[in-house]
Amino acid sequence: MSDLMIRAGEWVVVCDGAKALVLQNVGDVQAPNLKTLEVFEQKDLPTHLLGSDKPGRTHSSAGHGSSAVTQTNWHDQAEQAFLTHLAQRLDAAVTGGKTKSLIVVASPRALGMLRPAYSHALKGAVRLEVHKDLVKMPVHEIEKHLTHA
Repeated sequence: MSDLMIRAGEWVVVCDGAKALVLQNVGDVQAPNLKTLEVFEQKDLPTHLLGSDKPGRTHSSAGHGSSAVTQTNWHDQAEQAFLTHLAQRLDAAVTGGKTKSLIVVASPRALGMLRPAYSHALKGAVRLEVHKDLVKMPVHEIEKHLTHA
């Protein structure tokens, strides 16, 4: 990937399924300076607190057979809910005039969960998606990774 051009005032949203950093470039294109606007985190609860249903069984309508039903993945559901909430917060920022342009940086898995939650306005504001998982890095390292500074 060539050097990423982050416009002055543009937001960079770095996220995964449990944490999101909303950064703003307070510098310019030649000398980006990302500053943290907001941090969203979801507590990583143990599975037994997310859901307690054991896998069910279904009975065949013909004969005497039964089969298992797949266990619900509570962590996937929690990640999806977190990313949907994040998309709603970003949409409110776009429609409220807080930002006109966004760069979203997330793993391909998180982007796949996030994209369906984009509103029309948010979809129009997302200028670029970067398929990288950088959310656990300090902001200055994220800046280096994105701009190769």
